[in-house]
Amino acid sequence: MTQAEDGGDAVIHIVDDDRAAREGLDFLLSSLGLTVASHASAANLLERIGDTLVGCILADVRMPGMTGLELLDELGRRDCPLPVIMITGHGDVPMAVRAMRAGAMDFFEKPVNGMALVERINEALRLSRDRAAAARDRSDLMARVERLSAREAEVARGVLAGKQNKVIAADLGISQKTVEIHRHNAMDKLNASSAAELVRLLVAAGWGET
Repeated sequence: MTQAEDGGDAVIHIVDDDRAAREGLDFLLSSLGLTVASHASAANLLERIGDTLVGCILADVRMPGMTGLELLDELGRRDCPLPVIMITGHGDVPMAVRAMRAGAMDFFEKPVNGMALVERINEALRLSRDRAAAARDRSDLMARVERLSAREAEVARGVLAGKQNKVIAADLGISQKTVEIHRHNAMDKLNASSAAELVRLLVAAGWGET
């Protein structure tokens, strides 16, 4: 059996109305040292998932109430960062393909090949950790951007627009020396070592969006 990677704080959420299937997956993954949370319905998952940032979701496609596809749509609306792996019964492959197109990471047919599933879960956890790290980096960047004074932000926007210091100075009605000071302060607050890096960080913070 393929070994699961160190789960750390990751949680594997299993969503299946079939108790036997749910308990079977729970036993398999728990025996490999992973933290598992089992849910008998999509609604139960949505109530209990909370702020899980690292992990993945294994969801059956066909369930009473909210289906796996509907769950996938709802998770998308909530900007849930957890990768989703769909589990299908025989004959549900077309529906699983629809799920893949809707953003699912992969799908498996029942009975599930445990070794292949664990390998895919390992990949899902790596992806989840990368997403969580990116979210932390963006949160840190946004916090630094918010520290910019109003004038520093105006100068930074001028740099982002590709304007020279003298043009920014004329636009804002201040001296070129003052522009240089605000530009330096903005770069210092964002930990940017060059104008190019300042622009990259501002774009990453969403300032380049129209």
